[in-house]
Amino acid sequence: MTNVPVVKLGIVAVSRDCFPIELSQKRRGKVVEACKKLNLPVVEIKATVENEKDVIKALEELKSSGANALLVYLGNFGPEGPETMLAQKAGLPVMFAAAAEESKDDLINGRGDAYCGMLNASYNIGLRNLKAYIPEYPVGTADEVAKMIADFVPVARALIGLSKLKIFSFGPRPFDFLACNAPIKALFDLGVEIQENSELDLFEHFNKLTGDPRIAAIQKDMEKELGTGNKYPGILPKLAQYELALTTWMEKNLGASEYAIFANKCWPAFQTSFGFVPCYVNSRLATRGIPVACETDIYGALSEYIATCATEMPATLLDINNTVPYDMVEANKKVVGSYKPHDLFMGFHCGNTASCCMDSPSMSYQLIMKRSLEPKGEPNITRGTLEGKIRTGKVTVFRLQSWADTSLRAYVAEGEVLDLDPKSFGSIGVFAVQEMGRFYRYVLVGKHYPHHAAIAFDHAGKALFDIFKLLGVTDIAWNRPASMPYDGENPYK
Repeated sequence: MTNVPVVKLGIVAVSRDCFPIELSQKRRGKVVEACKKLNLPVVEIKATVENEKDVIKALEELKSSGANALLVYLGNFGPEGPETMLAQKAGLPVMFAAAAEESKDDLINGRGDAYCGMLNASYNIGLRNLKAYIPEYPVGTADEVAKMIADFVPVARALIGLSKLKIFSFGPRPFDFLACNAPIKALFDLGVEIQENSELDLFEHFNKLTGDPRIAAIQKDMEKELGTGNKYPGILPKLAQYELALTTWMEKNLGASEYAIFANKCWPAFQTSFGFVPCYVNSRLATRGIPVACETDIYGALSEYIATCATEMPATLLDINNTVPYDMVEANKKVVGSYKPHDLFMGFHCGNTASCCMDSPSMSYQLIMKRSLEPKGEPNITRGTLEGKIRTGKVTVFRLQSWADTSLRAYVAEGEVLDLDPKSFGSIGVFAVQEMGRFYRYVLVGKHYPHHAAIAFDHAGKALFDIFKLLGVTDIAWNRPASMPYDGENPYK
C-alpha cells in the first residue's frame, strides 16, 4: 500500500505527583516490551508528565520521535489537567489507557489507583471537548494494554489518513442516478480536501499523454496481472494511458495533502469519448490503496479509503444489487447453511474490484453499456471491465454518508461472501449478512442510504465503529439481531 499512512505511536506515561513517578515509568516500560512482542509500531517517550512544564517536554519529544499518534498512559492516578492538556496540544489521534494493579503482595507503595484516575481523566476529556479513543475496558496489565493499542492502530491510521487526504472528482453524476450526490461541506468538517473537476479536464490530460513512453511499462504490468484472463488485449494500451493519466494528475495536484483518492464519472459519455470503460484501472489503483469510486460517488470513495486504512487491504465499492433467487438458495443448502433467503444478496459492480479479491478474474466488457452503445457486433468501446466471482471469505459492508443538512451518518454490517457461483456478470458475489432483510428495510431503505456500499475484505466492524465515533458521527446503524427491534419497526408484524 503506497497511499496509506504508517502509524508510529508515542507512549507517554503520566504521574500524579503524590504517587511514585517510578511506578508509572516502570509500568510504561512493561507496556513497551509487550508491544514489541506483538510487533506494534510504538516509541517510548521518556518524558513523564506530572505538570504543565512536563507537557512541553513530552510534546517536544513526541515531535522529534516522529510519532503521529499518542497513548496517554496512566501508570498511576495521573494529573488530570496536564494529561488532557497533552492530548489537546498534541493534535494527534489519541487514546487513553490505565494500569491495573499488579500483585496482591504490592498494594501499598505499589498501588497506583489508575482505575480511579481514569474516571477523572474522562471527566477532563469532556471538559476539553476532546475526541479520544477509550478502549472498551481501558484498565489493564501491560499485555492487555498492548492488545488495546493493537485495536487502536487501524483507527489511528484512518484518522491520520483522513486528516491528510484529498479527493479528486471528475464530472457530475448523471441525472438518472442522483442517489450518491451529497454536500461536500462535511468533508471540510472532517479535514478532507476535495478538488472537483470537469471530465473534460481529465479527457484533455489523457489525450496529452498519447505516445508517452511510460505507457508500455504499465501495459506490460497489466498483461502480467491478467495472465490467461487477458481476453481483450487490444484495449490495454488505452487503459494503460488512462492509468497514467490518473496517477500523474494525482502527483501534480496533490498540493498540501499526502494521500489522494478519486471519484470519477464513468458513463455514459465516457465510453464514446475515451473509447473504453475504466473499471480495470479502478481495480488496479485500489490494489495500491488509491480507491477510485464509480459514478462520481465522493462519499463512496471516502468510505473505501477508510476501509483500506482500517484493514491495510484493497477495498471495493459495490451496488447492494439484487436478490438471490430461491431456487439458487435451495440448490446450495450446504453452502447457505443457517442463513435465511433474506439474509442474502448479490453485491455487484461492472468490474472495479481488485484482482486479488476475486477468483480467476478476466478482462471483459460492460454488458449493460453494450446493449445501448454498441448493440450489434463485437464489443469495442465497452471493453475494460475486470469480471469474476468475488472471493469467498469475511467482509464488512458499510458506508459513511453526508446528508442534505451536511450531517454525517454511517452503517456497518459484518458478513461473508459465500462460496457460491453467482451465475452472472461483473465483479459479483453472493453476500450473507445476519438479519440482512431487516437491515435492508430499516437502515438502508428506512434511513435513505444510496445503493453503493464500501466493502472491506475482513471483519472490520470494531475499528470502523470506533473510527465513526471519533469522527463525530452519532447515527451509526448496524444489523441488529431479531431480538432487538429497530426504531420504527412494527412489533406486531
